[in-house]
Amino acid sequence: MFKAVVFDMDGVILDSEKIYRIYEKKAAEHYGLPLDRIDEFCKRIAGGTKETNALVFDSFFDTDIHYYDYREVVNAGVEKHATEHGYEVKPGVKELFDYLKSKDIKIALATSTAKERANRFLKPHGLLEYFDAMLFGDVITPGRGKPHPDIYLSACKALGVDPSETIGVEDSINGIKSSSAAGLYTVMVIDLIEPDEEEKKIPDVIYDKIIDIKNLV
Repeated sequence: MFKAVVFDMDGVILDSEKIYRIYEKKAAEHYGLPLDRIDEFCKRIAGGTKETNALVFDSFFDTDIHYYDYREVVNAGVEKHATEHGYEVKPGVKELFDYLKSKDIKIALATSTAKERANRFLKPHGLLEYFDAMLFGDVITPGRGKPHPDIYLSACKALGVDPSETIGVEDSINGIKSSSAAGLYTVMVIDLIEPDEEEKKIPDVIYDKIIDIKNLV
């Protein structure tokens, strides 16, 4: 019997990954990076921290451009869009949260996003009140973000549950690696990223809809 569920935020709770993808491509255009490689690059960095993503950028593109300069262009566009329009909640999230609460299942957040930003976009939807614990990218040791297991282990510790009693919900490859390495029952909910045959072996189950997690608890 599972006692808790730990959720990633972008692409799982908030429909934000599609906005990031738009501005990743705009930044690539700005710097003259090959647009035909951006989707694969986005797949590799999704769920990661700025430190891990910088390493991917440097290995992925043959360029003198600094990742943090590129990242500033991406974030400026994303922030402007988010400030003006906010983010929609992914379908089924609130229904699932209410269901989990009715079953006395604990809920936690494990996001690579910084605390201030995550709170700012979750609060308007009344989602903060659901979480029994919240872990953010800016409290994880640099270099130990997803795909390392640290954030999921910290979430389980904050909830007072064992990882084997916990479901981890992710949409990215870095995310499912992190959750799985921490020993959680790992669910991948498809958003923009389609796992390849090897990546499909990482999560315990793959769903198209987040509400299907009701079948596990």
